[in-house]
Amino acid sequence: MKRKIAWFYHVTFRHWILSLRVKYLNTLYGMHIASDARISLKAKLDLTNPKGIYIGSGSYIAFGAVILTHDMCRNKNASVRIGKNCFVGGNAIIMPGVEIGDSVIIGSGSVVTRSVGSNVVVAGNPAKIIKTDIKTGKLGRSEEHTSELQS
Repeated sequence: MKRKIAWFYHVTFRHWILSLRVKYLNTLYGMHIASDARISLKAKLDLTNPKGIYIGSGSYIAFGAVILTHDMCRNKNASVRIGKNCFVGGNAIIMPGVEIGDSVIIGSGSVVTRSVGSNVVVAGNPAKIIKTDIKTGKLGRSEEHTSELQS
């Protein structure tokens, strides 16, 4: 019982810290991040063009993920839009100008160089669609995988 209570407090406290980070990024840098989106403390969001970052409701950006909104080589600033209920895996890189649809899972270590439609899983360098017609819930959790665990 003590373990469950300790786990509950740990998770609750962590989500509270992550929600504070979202408020901080929105207020101080002018990013457009939904209040229920979660961004890992180790994720890197581009501060050169912070107003170009749009992250939808229920999305999760994992540790080490990088979201770029500028390209110094081409002298380009471009917005990045991430839809609702998306999951961006650890150490993934999203390049400037990319738009990601709703309910998208981006695999760990992927480099997303082009826009991606809704309800897909992408992975690789450069990222390619590896599965279509998926459904995700809050924080990008696959509903297919969740139902298997509950069975």
